[in-house]
Amino acid sequence: MIFFDKVSKIYSKTSIALEGVSLSIGAKEFVSLVGHSGAGKSTLLKLLLAEEAPSKGSVYFESVNVHSLPKRKLPMLRRKIGVVFQEFRLLSNKTVYENVAFAMEAAGRLSKEIEESVPLVLDLVDLADKISRFPDELSGGERQKVAIARAIINRPDLVVADEPTGNLDPISTREVINIFEKINKLGTTIIIATHNKEVVDSLGRRVVTMEKGKIIRDDKSGGYHA
Repeated sequence: MIFFDKVSKIYSKTSIALEGVSLSIGAKEFVSLVGHSGAGKSTLLKLLLAEEAPSKGSVYFESVNVHSLPKRKLPMLRRKIGVVFQEFRLLSNKTVYENVAFAMEAAGRLSKEIEESVPLVLDLVDLADKISRFPDELSGGERQKVAIARAIINRPDLVVADEPTGNLDPISTREVINIFEKINKLGTTIIIATHNKEVVDSLGRRVVTMEKGKIIRDDKSGGYHA
């Protein structure tokens, strides 16, 4: 499904973000990407999302070279990938329902489909009772659940999460990770970049450890070793 083929990202002679990274991730996998700040985790995700281009090597998603796609086809690629950020990035003037519906509207979905799908997804992330609330009326954990609902509303094949629990307390962290596990069981591939040792250890799933732009470990079912 995803393949990084000898990928390097070089910003300057003294700033090498990735160096010769090769990594394969199959459909329906749950992968934790770990490592200290500056290890290359976020850069790897940006290359997958075609937000940046590799200096060397190729990145493939569903057998397509991401960086050979013309710009007009990038939106189609990105609709297959749901993205969750540490800082939520919700629209403050829209309700929970409207924030999630907005992602469907942007994808050109019909009103009837939106009306049917949004309540179902909000139920999946345990927010059915918060449907009319605004972001500033929610806790950090609830805001992240809205962000996850928005990321999965268009039924992506892959969800990428960059430090999704970085701003959350331990209880909210556990709830958010449970939702990712639930989504994964429904058939969606999950990649989480995280510093949270407790999260990674509790999952017991595949762990890819990065250091100074290289992959130094790849454990099929392991814990946090960074």
